[in-house]
Amino acid sequence: MEDQRTRADGVIAALEAIYPDAVCALHWGEDPWRLLVMGRLSAQCTDARVNIVCEELFARFPTCEAMAEAPLEEIEAIIKPCGLFHGKARNLKDASIMLRDEFGGELPREMDDLLRLPGVGRKIANLLRGDVFALPAIVADTHCIRICGRLGFYPETLKDPVKVEHTLTKIIPPEKQSDFCHRIVQFGRDVCTARAPQCEICVLRKFCAHCADEI
Repeated sequence: MEDQRTRADGVIAALEAIYPDAVCALHWGEDPWRLLVMGRLSAQCTDARVNIVCEELFARFPTCEAMAEAPLEEIEAIIKPCGLFHGKARNLKDASIMLRDEFGGELPREMDDLLRLPGVGRKIANLLRGDVFALPAIVADTHCIRICGRLGFYPETLKDPVKVEHTLTKIIPPEKQSDFCHRIVQFGRDVCTARAPQCEICVLRKFCAHCADEI
């Protein structure tokens, strides 16, 4: 475990050097409800598309209360480009109703409360806890799972987000977790892509178990 923590410290430092600002790719502004909405829409959809779609969505339904009252078919029509729009639209409306009626329109911070919201799993809940409340949170998205497996934090065959989250929670310092996840996503888009990782220019190469035999 100590070796893994040492490797993790090196990876964190390298990522901080190339991405000094850890920024969420979803442009949610300052309203936590909007990050909830965008997080749900991002499932099997790019963050870039979600940002575009949400410009119209939030112009039409700017608040949790407005979304709670919105006709389902109108939500569906706007979010259709994000895919899986029937289920997502129902989740957005139902989650907004729950927030309005049970939480006074305020996003809860406790994991158990967040997981009660329709459409919210641990990935979205951790995104919210990290970005909104600055709590320790590992967001085990596809980039994180893939890259941290390549780095050797766990077997590359491990694809279970919950197991990945629990593994990384043990080796990434709590105060670094949320920013680490944002940086690893950006790194996954820029360098360590799924189909064509640019290992020859990778600043994490010396920490990478995937490339160990080539160094």
